[in-house]
Amino acid sequence: MRATFHLKTLAVAIATLSVASMTNAAGLDRSGQDITAFLQDGTYAEAVYTYIDADVSGYDSANNVPNSNSYVKGNATGDIAESYDFFRYGVKADINDTFSVGVLYDEPFGAAAAYSGDNNFVSKGDLNASITELSGGQVNGATIGPAIAAATAIAQDTTKTAQQRAAALAQVRALSTIGAIAQAEAGNAGEGTNVEVRSESITAILGAKFGANKEFQVYGGPVAQRVQADVKLRGLAYGPATGYTSHISPDQDYGYIAGASYSKPEIALKAALTYRSEIDHKMKISETYPIAGALGINPVQVNNMELTTPQSVNFDFQTGVNPTTLATAKVRWVPWSDFVITPPLYNEVSKGNYGPKGLDLVEYEDDQWQVELGLAKRLAPALAVSGTVGWDSGAGDPTTSLGPIDGYYSVGLGAKYNVTPEWAVSAGGKYLWFGDAKGQLPTKKLVGDFQDNDGFILGMKLSYQGK
Repeated sequence: MRATFHLKTLAVAIATLSVASMTNAAGLDRSGQDITAFLQDGTYAEAVYTYIDADVSGYDSANNVPNSNSYVKGNATGDIAESYDFFRYGVKADINDTFSVGVLYDEPFGAAAAYSGDNNFVSKGDLNASITELSGGQVNGATIGPAIAAATAIAQDTTKTAQQRAAALAQVRALSTIGAIAQAEAGNAGEGTNVEVRSESITAILGAKFGANKEFQVYGGPVAQRVQADVKLRGLAYGPATGYTSHISPDQDYGYIAGASYSKPEIALKAALTYRSEIDHKMKISETYPIAGALGINPVQVNNMELTTPQSVNFDFQTGVNPTTLATAKVRWVPWSDFVITPPLYNEVSKGNYGPKGLDLVEYEDDQWQVELGLAKRLAPALAVSGTVGWDSGAGDPTTSLGPIDGYYSVGLGAKYNVTPEWAVSAGGKYLWFGDAKGQLPTKKLVGDFQDNDGFILGMKLSYQGK
């Protein structure tokens, strides 16, 4: 006779599979936008804290010539990844045997990186050395002035051919740009590149069950999302963009969630497919771009910009293996290849050399795929342990110098203890091996190489589950 095991008997075995899971992923993905709190039986509430500490280090490029894209190994960057933490909350209740409601809070997207030390992502302020590096050794602080004067004379000499005058004028522009970059770099001496992105999201969900045994459920609802960001680009690695600073003021806009689930309690099976929409933000951004003044553009501006956070699809699955063991799988897809951050002033300055569309500050080449498999075992009536293995595809290599990793592999462990039949405490951790990546500017110039990096995640959860 086939053994059956109702989901309720395995409740304690759902250990910390979602405490430290699906985090520190491709692009700006952080929380994984988990909705499993809403899929629990009866009345359920949880509060989850997650702490991420990644070690991301590499080498800058010794090639600082703006129009040369070749990478030459330079100085060590040190660890650029700042520790990062966030909270997740969820509450769900059944109105009756058909309808359920829930509210979820998480921090879905984020970034935290800072450069320091002796590398080209930190402004050194040595004007003469900067001119030498930017020109590939052709001129220095003492010779750049005479070189510009000589090229200007040729460009204005009507006895020269049109080709000679055009070449001289191009040299004047190039040398003037080198001087402007060096001045901008010197104006921020001692400052390092820094980026911080924060987001918050509140999701309201209404679910309706149907079927002979109420085994099917459809659910959906509105999502309110708030995003803000700060970026500082410093050092010769960023060429004309060195000294660029922007502050994106907090903005709240709205999207939606929709999904469907299926359950079969006699084998503890649950499966859910969830879609989250894009959310369009209209944000106020303050920008400072020192080199813009040399191009006749106001170097300090406050503008409106649009930013669209990406849509996503999550698949959550679990099934009982035996009366004390539960297997789980999570799959997530996010089209980061469609995501861009395009500050107006940054974009306007770039149009002179990169065409009418200009450049985006941040963009990704590939979509993200993320998979995590888990196994939870109930060891005692109130105690369970769990383990996970995971893979994240990353969003392409080369990638932005503000987050230079290309996916990861991970392993995780967790435990859950029921203090009472309703209240439980969970804790878990995960170790991650990051994929190697080259840091690349929007101009396609390679400015860094980041290899052999890793990190860890710790999580704690307090949960309540009643009838």
